[in-house]
Amino acid sequence: MQNSIDGFLDYMTVERGISPNTHAAYKSDLGQLVQYLTTNHFNGGDSDWRHVSEDMMSQYLLHLHVLEYSDTTRARKVASSKSLFGFLLDEGVITRDPTENISSPRIGRSLPDTLSVEEVESLLASAASEQTPDSMRDRAMFELLYASGLRVTELVSLDLDDLDMEQDSVRCLGKGSKERVIPVHANAIAVLRRYMEEARPDFVKKESIRSLFLNRRGQRLSRQGFWLILKAHAKRAGITKKITPHTLRHSFATHLLQGGAPLRHVQELLGHSSITTTQVYTHLTSEHVRTEYDKSHPRAG
Repeated sequence: MQNSIDGFLDYMTVERGISPNTHAAYKSDLGQLVQYLTTNHFNGGDSDWRHVSEDMMSQYLLHLHVLEYSDTTRARKVASSKSLFGFLLDEGVITRDPTENISSPRIGRSLPDTLSVEEVESLLASAASEQTPDSMRDRAMFELLYASGLRVTELVSLDLDDLDMEQDSVRCLGKGSKERVIPVHANAIAVLRRYMEEARPDFVKKESIRSLFLNRRGQRLSRQGFWLILKAHAKRAGITKKITPHTLRHSFATHLLQGGAPLRHVQELLGHSSITTTQVYTHLTSEHVRTEYDKSHPRAG
């Protein structure tokens, strides 16, 4: 791999006329990339640029976040990698660029508001504290959102037939009318089943209505209605963070990545057409991730 880097640096110096400082930065950044790939993906043995995958590069981006580099530094390191792989593609060393769908960090880009695992538990506990039809409905919505990462618009658009209790999954139509089927864990399914059996009949005014979540008028719950419900429970749970309709969706994605889920898998669950949209969640610099990194990295101990 080092020979390819040397060839790239010669090309950039001779053909592109880069400055000595830029040459040094490229050399340092690409050396760090090779060390990461060799240690974490090639088990310290012989490595080959042809075997570097998009998922490896996504994990490398997460690795840079964990090390708490600034946005500017991470953007430079991503740019160095992109330039190298573009060179390798032109030279015929590789047949596919693994950084093609990797975007550089946007300087100053705002990150989604997320809840900690403890805050999510408090929110769910707030909805479970009472056994009224409203509380059972609210808890079912929160559990489903946190279990699936649905957009709020997708949640309130669900009909009874979209929930598959036998397969523990939910079907939804996302942006661009793209259908996806999302697995839902058994605990959330149990809460949903109880809502449908014990609470939903209390909201129904017309037997023909197929909407999964209803308001007190027997109509499909609106996005605004959900937001008001969420804010009320967040206040009751003592959560002081800014709450948006997508807070549980953002928390779902963040907590999955914290647990080690591949970025590509999270992209599919969220229904993002491009992995670059999902990469905003790789801002994981929490103490939890740092601790897990220190525990698992072979040279961090």
